[in-house]
Amino acid sequence: MKGLSFNEGWQFRRIALDGEEDAPFKAVKLPHDAMIGETRSPQAVSAQNSGWFEGRDYEYAKTWTPPEELAGKSLLLEFEGVYHLAQVWIDGTLVAERPYGYTNFYVDLAGLVEPGRPCELRVVARNSDQPNSRWYSGAGIYRPVTLWVGEPVHLLPNGIAVRTLSLDGGRACVEVSLEASGSGLATVKLLPESSKEPVATGSVELGEDGTGAMTLEVPQPRTWSPDHPDLYRCRVDLAAGGNAVDHGETFFGIRTLAWGDDGLLLNGDRIVLRGACIHHDNGVLGACAFADAEWRKALLMREQGYNAVRSAHNPCSKALLDACDHLGVLVMDEYVDHWYIHKTLHDYVDYFDAWWRRDLADMAEKDRNHPSVVLYSIGNEVAETAQERGVLLTRQMVEHLHSLDPTRPVTCGVNIFFNLLSSLGLGQYSDEKARREAEQAARQGATPHRAVGSEFYNRLAGLLGAGFMKKGAALPACDRVTRDAFAQMEVAGYNYGIDRYKHDLRAYPHRLILGSETFCSDAQRFSDLAKKEPRLIGDFVWSGMDYLGETGVGAWEYADYAPREGGFGWLTAGSGRVDLTGKPLGEALYTRVALAGEAGPYLAVCPVNHTGEPHTPSAWKMSNAIASWSWDGCEGRVANVEVYARAHAVVLLLNGREVGRRLFRGSCLARMSCRYEPGSLEAVALGADGRELGRCVLRSADGPTELRAEVEYAGVPGGFVRRDVWREGEPVVETHVGAEAPDVSHEGAVVGAGRLAFVRVRYTGANGETRPLARGVLRASVEGGDLLGFGCASPFNEGSFVTGETQTYFGEALAVVRPAAGSRCVRLSVTDGTLSATATLTVA
Repeated sequence: MKGLSFNEGWQFRRIALDGEEDAPFKAVKLPHDAMIGETRSPQAVSAQNSGWFEGRDYEYAKTWTPPEELAGKSLLLEFEGVYHLAQVWIDGTLVAERPYGYTNFYVDLAGLVEPGRPCELRVVARNSDQPNSRWYSGAGIYRPVTLWVGEPVHLLPNGIAVRTLSLDGGRACVEVSLEASGSGLATVKLLPESSKEPVATGSVELGEDGTGAMTLEVPQPRTWSPDHPDLYRCRVDLAAGGNAVDHGETFFGIRTLAWGDDGLLLNGDRIVLRGACIHHDNGVLGACAFADAEWRKALLMREQGYNAVRSAHNPCSKALLDACDHLGVLVMDEYVDHWYIHKTLHDYVDYFDAWWRRDLADMAEKDRNHPSVVLYSIGNEVAETAQERGVLLTRQMVEHLHSLDPTRPVTCGVNIFFNLLSSLGLGQYSDEKARREAEQAARQGATPHRAVGSEFYNRLAGLLGAGFMKKGAALPACDRVTRDAFAQMEVAGYNYGIDRYKHDLRAYPHRLILGSETFCSDAQRFSDLAKKEPRLIGDFVWSGMDYLGETGVGAWEYADYAPREGGFGWLTAGSGRVDLTGKPLGEALYTRVALAGEAGPYLAVCPVNHTGEPHTPSAWKMSNAIASWSWDGCEGRVANVEVYARAHAVVLLLNGREVGRRLFRGSCLARMSCRYEPGSLEAVALGADGRELGRCVLRSADGPTELRAEVEYAGVPGGFVRRDVWREGEPVVETHVGAEAPDVSHEGAVVGAGRLAFVRVRYTGANGETRPLARGVLRASVEGGDLLGFGCASPFNEGSFVTGETQTYFGEALAVVRPAAGSRCVRLSVTDGTLSATATLTVA
């Protein structure tokens, strides 16, 4: 079938609650997050979970007249993601429902629409049933909608499945399985992604049930791996009754995956997952799954040295999987955050039993052709795994996934310590706790917010430190409440359980262990252990990129940016190695060395204006250092400096003179202090023989303060362009994915029609270095396009991303723009009332 975008021509409105009138319809282009524009208030029942956004219900409507050329065609509508409790109505008739907000689903339009006759489509998305999530969910049709068109006999939208059976020397055996709506002759061609010449061809008769399979041999295959993400296309032409009726294509990679006592093997070689957990939101865009935003997120993770991402805690979008395939980022795709025990009162638990089999089938169908997907996860911190019923359910879910796709191992992220607490009746989650939490939130009004449930344990971990959960997981009794569930999985997922690794590897000589969720500070410890033990297959730091909701869990903030330690006003978790706008922090530089094995050196400095001051507590942050030596007004104050390198020693130079020297003793992190003075701060890494291995320099901003707007990332025809604005000297421009991407000079920028451009706005000196202590309220406007989001990375933020106004955070903000239809040029203008900046993009 042919997929056509169905994202234009929609309107949406808020559905009235008791005592209200329905809001007027507003035109909108999908994907669309209705929640990101809602009011935030202390009375929001979802409280810290959602970032204090109020939850409402929404209706989307579209009047559509199927063109006459669709007469006799088979038509399907695919919704990739509607949050949540989706209902689809056509001309007043309910035709489909899907409760889970993170799975794609299809609506067969047969008999429901008629070419030449207008019809009314309505989609209802519920989100007033608060609280229903532990993080910011977004709401509405936040992922794309596709119209699939085919003949009466056609390939199903996911009817082409490709997997590598074997790699043997200079050839690969590839199995192609097909599913169509009826019988026919299918001709199959396998082609390299950018070639028109097939490397293998064959044909197969599909039976009366529309299914068939064949095995093809590919000579001299280019195997897919993170270092060489070479892709192929599988093209299928379908004939029925002697006539061509359909064709379809899918990307795939030729690669094998195996697991056992030798660890996780990709193409026969051991691979270690050095990963990061990511949520589904896209920062200032809310939950909108724009393809460019998803590709940018995957690229940001790869640039920080992570070779894998965990889709926490729900199935990721198709666009993210496509990005990971092309960029060589491995994926652990996760199903859900809860099974049959509520974590919030109105979460998915009430629908889970009836829907988990269908949900997992849709996830596997979405994932199976993506070479980047190497792990399925059936859940996150589900204390049910400590119960007999939960162990049985673990086995059922694993077996069900293997019946759908036997080519990938299955895991589950288990918080070992929380399983123990649950078995003792002290669990972090329970149906009764979820009920009490919702009741307390509903009546809190203007009273102080009281932490309960997951927020209580997160705060406790923040006060007691990262060792709270790790040491709890090492208690002997924790084995009793996890071993039965782990026995049902190919890979045992340990959330914050690194203190158990050595013991359990000895106790269970065939168990594969994955750090499914870990503290950043344990990155090097994991890497050192993984070098010695192949059954330790990976580590996923919490988290790779900051996210909305679950507020303050990972933030180190001071009174200048966070006047309240908790409660209303907090917006993000603050626990990203990359902040909400996509800027890497010192911790990202640390994990590039500790986890990814880069040599460094990298250099970062804790905010000098706050040296010695207390900050909000968090177990999920090991440092608040950033790569800056511009601390105006802090002359003479102590600066705490961090250097990350794989070296014997490091020398710290301030304006050319030595101010510190440290040996790296069992760690790639060296901490030193010096007095701040403007100029240059330089770290020189040395080997054991005193030979210089590398150096890194930070320079102070000088001259008058400027406001700059620089295009950091832009989607272009055939690919995208990434402009690095953090390195010393001139920005580096890199073109990724697709030979058609136009050349982009430092003087100008190009964005594709309908694509997104991400523009970083900074206070700088005349030399282009950011001034992190410069602050202002910025206002943005766009000519020739739409301002989709404008905001900063501050975890405490009472503002909005949709008003065109934001404060800066450490001197920076981010704008996302999209060209208007027919526009040839887009201009973003930003001002703080005194300074101004513009960014101009040509539309290709």
